[in-house]
Amino acid sequence: MADSRGTVLIALAANALIAVAKAVAGVLSGSGALLSEAAHSMADTGNEAFLLTALRRGDRPADEQHPFGYGKERFFWSLLAAVGIFIAGAVFSWFEGYRTLTETHGDSGGFLAGYVVLGLAAVLEGTSWARAVRQLRGEATAHHAGMIDYVRTSDDPTVKTVASEDSAALVGILVAFLGILLHQLTGDPVYDGTASLLIGAVLVYVAFALGRDNMGLLIGEAASPGMRRRLADVVNSFDEVDELVDLQTMRIGTRRLLVAARVDFGCDLSSDEIEQLSARIERQVHEQVPEVDQLFLDATAAPEPGAAARRTARQAGRTWQYPGE
Repeated sequence: MADSRGTVLIALAANALIAVAKAVAGVLSGSGALLSEAAHSMADTGNEAFLLTALRRGDRPADEQHPFGYGKERFFWSLLAAVGIFIAGAVFSWFEGYRTLTETHGDSGGFLAGYVVLGLAAVLEGTSWARAVRQLRGEATAHHAGMIDYVRTSDDPTVKTVASEDSAALVGILVAFLGILLHQLTGDPVYDGTASLLIGAVLVYVAFALGRDNMGLLIGEAASPGMRRRLADVVNSFDEVDELVDLQTMRIGTRRLLVAARVDFGCDLSSDEIEQLSARIERQVHEQVPEVDQLFLDATAAPEPGAAARRTARQAGRTWQYPGE
């Protein structure tokens, strides 16, 4: 969590400084694109505060009212950050674009100030972006996954949000630069207004993508198919298991997984032997899949005959599919 907090703090400091600089340059130059970028950076600054809250509150221990802990608070506060990107960033950008395109403007100045601020913003945003990407790449390597796949399936919304915000910011800086440059070269503010509209569109996409991911986690997203397969393989590796009847998983926090499994044990096992076997399975699951926070095993009979044949096939090395595959 220390790495995530450091990444968020760097992004917070960078966005706060950039927001002030863009706002001043936007007022001096009258550039709608720069004012849109200022609103974008202000929204990102507020969102980093949401993410810091998520890190602090999401790691509180379980209690009587929340027996599985507060891990899902990370998803809630990250969802608010996505809403903030849309409301404070995208809506204001569209407003500035509309205002620039529809109002009469005199000669604009302050182009140099705009270029200087955008250059500074590119350096600061790039530094924050590089930190977030470096952390994501390290986590992806630790999970033996490609970075793109890891980002798409990761249940850590804080670093993902920072990386997405910074990526959108770098794209927005490029769009704002082109808008201001074309405005200066042609004297037509339509390019500046169009840049504001495009920045708003980028922010809408980022807000939608982050909101969709966090909504899935809040509702109760299952573990990835690969992780479910690993869990099934661990349970079925015990000879005393006739069949894994059902396997249900749900993410209850960042790198925290709840697992419920209905298992058909051998009919010749006593209740004491089933208890001992369940304890062995639990230890093995936690060793092989450390993300498992809560594991519930339910001894149950298979719904149809043939468990012995399935066990023979498994021991012969045939591929087993976890329930629902």
